[in-house]
Amino acid sequence: GPLWAGTLTHACVREPFFFFMLAVAVHNHLFFKGLPLSLALNSIKLYLSRIKIEPFKTLSSNYVMSNGGGVASSTTHLLDFLEEPIPGVGTYDDFHTIDWVREKCKDRERHRKINSKKKESSWEFSKSVYDAWSGWLVVTLTGLASGALAGLIDIAADWLNDLKEGVCLSAMWFNHEQCCWTSNETTFAERDKCPQWKSWAELILGQAEGPGSYIMNYFMYIYWALSFAFLAVLLVKVFAPYACGSGIPEIKTILSGFIIRGYLGKWTLLIKTITLVLAVASGLSLGKEGPLVHVACCCGNIFSYLFPKYSKNEAKKREVLSAASAAGVSVAFGAPIGGVLFSLEEVSYYFPLKTLWRSFFAALVAAFVLRSINPFGNSRLVLFYVEYHTPWYLFELLPFILLGVFGGLWGAFFIRANIAWCRRRKSTRFGKYPVLEVILVTAITAVVAFPNPYTRQNTSMLIKELFTDCGPLESSQLCQYRSQMNGSKAFNETPNRPSAPGVYAAMWQLCLALIFKVVITIFTFGLKVPSGLFIPSMAIGAIAGRIVGIAMEQLAYYHHDWFIFKEWCEVGADCITPGLYAMVGAAACLGGVTRMTVSLVVIVFELTGGLEYIVPLMAAVMTSKWVGDAFGRAGIYESHIRLNGYPFLDAKEEFTHTTLAREVMRPRRSDPPLAVLTQDDLSVEELQAVISETSYNGFPVIVSKESQRLVGFALRRDITIAIENARRKQEGIVLASRVYFTQHAPTLPADSPRPLKLRSILDMSPFTVTDHTPMEIVVDIFRKLGLRQCLVTHNGRLLGIITKKDILRHMAQMANQDPDTIMFN
Repeated sequence: GPLWAGTLTHACVREPFFFFMLAVAVHNHLFFKGLPLSLALNSIKLYLSRIKIEPFKTLSSNYVMSNGGGVASSTTHLLDFLEEPIPGVGTYDDFHTIDWVREKCKDRERHRKINSKKKESSWEFSKSVYDAWSGWLVVTLTGLASGALAGLIDIAADWLNDLKEGVCLSAMWFNHEQCCWTSNETTFAERDKCPQWKSWAELILGQAEGPGSYIMNYFMYIYWALSFAFLAVLLVKVFAPYACGSGIPEIKTILSGFIIRGYLGKWTLLIKTITLVLAVASGLSLGKEGPLVHVACCCGNIFSYLFPKYSKNEAKKREVLSAASAAGVSVAFGAPIGGVLFSLEEVSYYFPLKTLWRSFFAALVAAFVLRSINPFGNSRLVLFYVEYHTPWYLFELLPFILLGVFGGLWGAFFIRANIAWCRRRKSTRFGKYPVLEVILVTAITAVVAFPNPYTRQNTSMLIKELFTDCGPLESSQLCQYRSQMNGSKAFNETPNRPSAPGVYAAMWQLCLALIFKVVITIFTFGLKVPSGLFIPSMAIGAIAGRIVGIAMEQLAYYHHDWFIFKEWCEVGADCITPGLYAMVGAAACLGGVTRMTVSLVVIVFELTGGLEYIVPLMAAVMTSKWVGDAFGRAGIYESHIRLNGYPFLDAKEEFTHTTLAREVMRPRRSDPPLAVLTQDDLSVEELQAVISETSYNGFPVIVSKESQRLVGFALRRDITIAIENARRKQEGIVLASRVYFTQHAPTLPADSPRPLKLRSILDMSPFTVTDHTPMEIVVDIFRKLGLRQCLVTHNGRLLGIITKKDILRHMAQMANQDPDTIMFN
């Protein structure tokens, strides 16, 4: 045929000696009948491999050798040595785990092929340069998109949040703060009031004060909150169900090798971006920081499809997703270094050194773009950036550690309560009505939150107010101290002073806000809207920390002669910073919920911009982790992974049992025999019957049923695709065709249909362990190599198979849990 001629012509042009070799082979076969054509073609095959001639296309032939047996006694595939990769082989179905070892081998082979060709021509060299720089290009695009989307979300969320209280008549697109920037009629005490900003009571009733205006503002606040929440849950339910929640548990699972089609797709990105703005503006007890990691990973996944190096290799794609998660935290907290450490400590499963550099670069680009947009108008990357100018003292370590204890207890309580509620939502009829649940929780939140100014305002604004140290320019109720300054004092110094009635009123309001936030956050996290947990946890810790800080400040003022204060605190000097306590409490509570340590300390350090407070932060975060681990080592994200039954092997969880591989492998004594394939005894019909009668993802290939000697492992998806491809492209493949996984076709009668060779899809080096291998070692192998399965042998004979799900079931049984309740459904 023309393709055969084209391939040989290409070889002859490149190597003149090949033309001579081909002529001798054909001459011997046609004229002297002394050399079978199959042997001639085998010699051509050997030479083609040496001179590295690549095929144009897989060809097939019905040429049948029937000269009495031997090598040529069966149907011979003339161009078997010119087989091209079968399209679709090596890909994965939805909700399956990738084979990390195979993916890394594919990438090494691709890299070796590119390096071997780059010296052949300038075009091949440019392709190798493009391949080397494609990783930096994709993380650059991811960082640019993440920073731009984060700035857009911040601006839109602030505007919609202020829309619940009123509107700017001079410019509808301005939020409350921007509306009053240019006003000359604001006062120091009421700097947020200006003629350009009108509350809904002023617009509708024409009055700004009185019971009627309060009720009208109350009603409009609830109306807008319900409208935003209803629109958010409706968009999620109709267009992108994967856009709900935080996204970090699923991202951790995806980075461990699990496939969830559509979770990082373009529709999920679009709907998550829109509904995240609506959910934050609705006033629910949630944050946008966690979902921003999901948004950034969606950007990384979409851009990775522009580069074949990442689109065709699932393991390489996960390196991009690790860098994207770092960019997401970078724009969420304005902490590029903290984002890299978050990706390394919390979400990534495989994190080589090259990924560390690219994660750093992606976080840098994302932070630069967000800084250029300047969404908060303060030339900072986050709303609650603070700076403290007072050092901390040694005696303050005790309240810092107590805040760490509170954070650990809160984290353990929240994880158990939230998981119990989410499990009840899954198992009852209430979970079938997500829209109703969102509306109900939003209504309760709005009704209870409006009377209290600390729960009415945006949670990020609340954290900013709690973090901020009191100074002469602060008009917050938390800073209403009795002034005792004299003329000799500098104006910007703020010594410890006695509290005024405003501070006591604020303390009561903060206590009520703390109780409300603790309760409502349990029911909010897990709703079918985008919902992050970083900001609510930090708000709870910041409220508790500010209360403790004010208490310590007043204690130091009224009892400055105590021995703990006498050595460090002078009368009239400022030795207690309540805002620092709020920051430490926020870090402690977030650490208690997520069990993060190093990355959390660096994130909060980047928020404050000072190295001086790292020791208090480290003490509080470590105490929080120790206290939380005493009630359970799993953080909130690991708990939700376990609740959803994702096949995730947590590296933090230790396996200390003394079981052996033979006790965990399948089949068990009560199970049917292990489904296996023989290397050359099956027909296409028998192979399809095995596939249709079982639901396994792969099959061990053995020499024969009698010997049980292992040959390799073939995946179900690859077998199905290979059979369909052979029927479509090769003539003579019927149900009676013999299937063989060996190098050479088995000896068949002359009238037999053409056999089907599937050796190209066979994994010739499957990972195996003996039946006496301790499960502790097997679990470590699965974690560190990212295996899907390993085969169990005894003296070289196949006994069974262990999959990742078998290990998860076994670990659940060892923990006295129902193994069927933790598996993904």
